[in-house]
Amino acid sequence: MSPFESITALKEQMSMSIIGQAQLIDSIILALLADGNMLLEGLPGLAKTRAIKALAKNLDCGLSRIQFTPDLLPSDITGTEIYVPNEKEKFVFQKGPIFSNLILADEINRAPAKVQSALLEAMEERQVTVSGKTYKMDDLFMVMATQNPIEQEGTYPLPEAQMDRFLIHTIIDYPDDNAELEIMRLNKNEASKTKNKPSLKTISQQAIFDARKEIANIKVTEDIEKYMVSLISATRYPEKFDTELAKLIDFGASPRGTIALDRCSRTNAWMQGRDYVAPEDIHLICKDVLRHRIALSYKGRAEGVTTDQIIDKIIEVVAVVA
Repeated sequence: MSPFESITALKEQMSMSIIGQAQLIDSIILALLADGNMLLEGLPGLAKTRAIKALAKNLDCGLSRIQFTPDLLPSDITGTEIYVPNEKEKFVFQKGPIFSNLILADEINRAPAKVQSALLEAMEERQVTVSGKTYKMDDLFMVMATQNPIEQEGTYPLPEAQMDRFLIHTIIDYPDDNAELEIMRLNKNEASKTKNKPSLKTISQQAIFDARKEIANIKVTEDIEKYMVSLISATRYPEKFDTELAKLIDFGASPRGTIALDRCSRTNAWMQGRDYVAPEDIHLICKDVLRHRIALSYKGRAEGVTTDQIIDKIIEVVAVVA
């Protein structure tokens, strides 16, 4: 199979166990292909954990689940050196759960900043440093962190430096009634534990690497590049585009936002079967890329404005390329 056919098969196999959350599946695959990390926000019970498990089940890779709690220590994530008597090397590094292909950081905002920061080096540089020694992560590596938007008691907001290291920030909502019915039926079928389940072929990691090579060759014209830069510029200097917008934004996206916009738009174009980036690719992924990189002003927060509304306004005021 070609890389495109393999990724299409992966998406279809995940869809068999994730009902009514097509956007979630697309976002996870996009983050994986774009070689980035993902922050997933949604109410409990919306298949956040199930989705990453479905990806690991259908992809030939390892999965580690870390349940973040207030008493978690950084070494519980990265690993630690343990003393081994009667050995030449008295201290041996015991790898933590971060050393896997897919990392599910469940309720990441339940742990203090020191623990959250233990993920920073792994997320950005794909390595962990313990006691002066550096340990590399696997070539296929992605952190998918989840957080509950309504439960704030006993939580620790993620610092801006860590938020910026997530390639995308996806928000999911309730499924519709028809999807809810299918979810109920699927749950009953799984509970029956039918023995004659069809065996699904797992997708190899090489298919992901091959797809990334093709994505790197997706064409991006100079006009499209300038359009992406203009969108980022509008988050930093909104007064140049709209006076009302300037009153609602405190600060905008860093250069990581520009890089993420480029990587995600190329990945989305490839997933749509095109070899070039169009404005609609940018518009489709713009909110996921920018919603965690824009800080609202006091006026914006007081008026109940959301970052999604800000992004809609930015897309409206920034001229689209021909």
